[in-house]
Amino acid sequence: MQQALVIKIAAILGFLAVSIGAFGAHALEATLTENGRLDTFETAVKYHFYHALALLLVGLLMRDHDSKYLSYAAISFVMGIVIFSGSLYTLSLTNIRILGAITPIGGVGFILGWIFIFLGFWK
Repeated sequence: MQQALVIKIAAILGFLAVSIGAFGAHALEATLTENGRLDTFETAVKYHFYHALALLLVGLLMRDHDSKYLSYAAISFVMGIVIFSGSLYTLSLTNIRILGAITPIGGVGFILGWIFIFLGFWK
């Protein structure tokens, strides 16, 4: 991925994290409470936002470091947000419990992203 694209995606994902978090806290609070998933939703928003910031960091690091591993990190963080937070958002709203089974796949994406950052600076 190219630096400008990574930074743009990070900005969009950061915007979405704040927007989804605010929407959940206000408009969806009754549904989340009824489903017993307020904590689950908050976890999804928290990891979404942390990794949007991590993606922004990767984009900034790409300016001075040409490494395929930083591109892999960016892809891993995006996939992690989509799968981890996306499955938790959906679980929180629908209470379809099987979605919790795919959440760890997104967590692996987050872990890989951090490993790829390390590998990008290994040399």
